[in-house]
Amino acid sequence: MQRLFLFLFQYRAFITFLFLELFCIWLIVNNNPYQGAKFFNSSNRYAGGVMQFSRGISDYFGLKRVNIELARENAQLKKQVSQLNQNFYNLEVRENKDFDIINQYHYISAKVIKNSVRQLENYITINKGKADGIEPGMAVTDHLGVVGKVKTVSTHFALITSILHKDVLVSAKIRRTGDLCTVRWDGLNPYEARVWYVSRHISLEKGDTIVTSGYNAVFPQDLPVGIIKDYELTDDSPFYDIKIELANDLNSLSHVYLIKNNLKVELDSIQVSTE
Repeated sequence: MQRLFLFLFQYRAFITFLFLELFCIWLIVNNNPYQGAKFFNSSNRYAGGVMQFSRGISDYFGLKRVNIELARENAQLKKQVSQLNQNFYNLEVRENKDFDIINQYHYISAKVIKNSVRQLENYITINKGKADGIEPGMAVTDHLGVVGKVKTVSTHFALITSILHKDVLVSAKIRRTGDLCTVRWDGLNPYEARVWYVSRHISLEKGDTIVTSGYNAVFPQDLPVGIIKDYELTDDSPFYDIKIELANDLNSLSHVYLIKNNLKVELDSIQVSTE
């Protein structure tokens, strides 16, 4: 306290001068409309700039929460789109609504915490597991297209076999013609894959879209896989050699959606019974 008194006493002249200056400014601002308006406009502008800067910092550090909320909302929207598609199907070919069919697919959002694209066998690790309803065999996509499928699951994490894996086969079709095919990565370019078993009598075009066929219990139909980039046909081959550009860039993957087929057990059982 003594130091404070000494400081005030030592600088008493400057403090008195500063007080009088501020008092004069206050009198000018309060008794002159023009100066008062200029002062308040300037103060509001500077205050607004400070508040905008502060808000920008707050928004930046809140991006993680926003991304999680957006991913969760997108998962819910994907589920609703799937339900609407099934509703249209019911209106066309069914007399009664089948709610098991309408709710066949359930979407769960997750964040990628580890990813590889440069190996022959690439895997992706996400931050959700058994506690969140994740199971082996579930399809994995992002907002652009097919990513892979779940391989193994722990309580809080899951390992995904990427589409950039030499052993992953995706049942697909050419959207324009409806002809079935199989997509498989050749281990070379992480942005491209190969399409197999497209018969030579089919008319192809560069830019044709390859989508999932829906002919298994993993991926729903019509999910984007890629676009035909190039193709060739040799005289002695019954099938085209087709190169596609993958629908998504797995190198920049941040969030994914896991798709649970609620009718998978029933579908697998009926298919096994016919083998």
